[in-house]
Amino acid sequence: MNTRFYRNVLLKALLLFVIFNLLLVFLPRVTGKDQLSLYNNLVPGRQRFPFGEAPQQAYNFSLYDLDAMFSSHEVSARTGSKDEFRVFLLGDSSVWGTLLKPEETLAGQLNAAGLSCQGVPVKFYNHGYPTISLTKDLMVLERAMRYDPDLIIWLTTLEAFPLEKQLASPLALNNPGRIQPLVEQYNLPLEVTPPAEDFWSRTLWGQRRDLADWLRLQVYGVMWAATGFDQFYTDYEPAAWDLAADENYFEFSPPDLPNEQLLWQALPAALDIAGGTPLLLVNEPIMISAGENSDVHYNFFYPRWAYDQYREELIQRAQHLAIPTIDAWDWIDPHEFTNSAIHLTPVGEEALAQDLKDEILDGLCP
Repeated sequence: MNTRFYRNVLLKALLLFVIFNLLLVFLPRVTGKDQLSLYNNLVPGRQRFPFGEAPQQAYNFSLYDLDAMFSSHEVSARTGSKDEFRVFLLGDSSVWGTLLKPEETLAGQLNAAGLSCQGVPVKFYNHGYPTISLTKDLMVLERAMRYDPDLIIWLTTLEAFPLEKQLASPLALNNPGRIQPLVEQYNLPLEVTPPAEDFWSRTLWGQRRDLADWLRLQVYGVMWAATGFDQFYTDYEPAAWDLAADENYFEFSPPDLPNEQLLWQALPAALDIAGGTPLLLVNEPIMISAGENSDVHYNFFYPRWAYDQYREELIQRAQHLAIPTIDAWDWIDPHEFTNSAIHLTPVGEEALAQDLKDEILDGLCP
């Protein structure tokens, strides 16, 4: 009797498992704003995307599921809202806020300024993500357009342009299904391996990594909401002040920066993805060293010859495309950078926010 009972339970469990897997395979996937999440329901939405390598201390970790990342973000609670002007900040770790608390980031500082347009408050959303890649930014921008921005501010720098940097971002590398259509539509000179979409990849077993990450993200959301911690702050080595004498930039040597090795195609692509939404391009601030070999290099990243050519080319191409551009490269005191030539202190972020305010309102208010 007991043997038959346990056998029936096992068979029923197996049958349910098979049915559940078939549903996963043949039913449309639940993605985007409809994805189940504790965020913006039982716990608040995060002010920036999940990222980190110290989940036990920061209640945060890196994952590659863009839908889960957006579902955990505060922007996913605001779809359809007409009581604010939405400004999306796009970019790298300098926008996300390495070594900064959420309120100290550029988005946090701009929100604290209490800007409004025609009596309607302006809300800034932090869509920056660590790692420097224009392709990663295009992918995030395309996904963010579902949330109806009124203005997109794209902060970037030369380091995001070389072709070899595009898929160096794990977020881009692990999302070939999102990158491949961008490559084809905008003729990007990148080689992307299309994802394998077979029967097993859509089963519970095939999706086990995404499901495990989704579950971890929910669990850490409860602890994050209780503590407010989303980054593990440690002592850091200040950005290099004394620099090498080598003038090469990647494999490029002076005097010419080869445009065919830079992803300039990203500019018209971003303009097209934005559609009718205004796009403001910002050449983000960099640290300008005054140390050894500073006559050759601006900082650890950039030989002067390469960065000067990039700035000139960026401005010319943006003008040709009619993309409003702010060249903020030298706006911030070099002592207001932290562990990188693009990461600002809270004081530096506040100065940048103050200098950008009028430009932002000009882009929003007629």
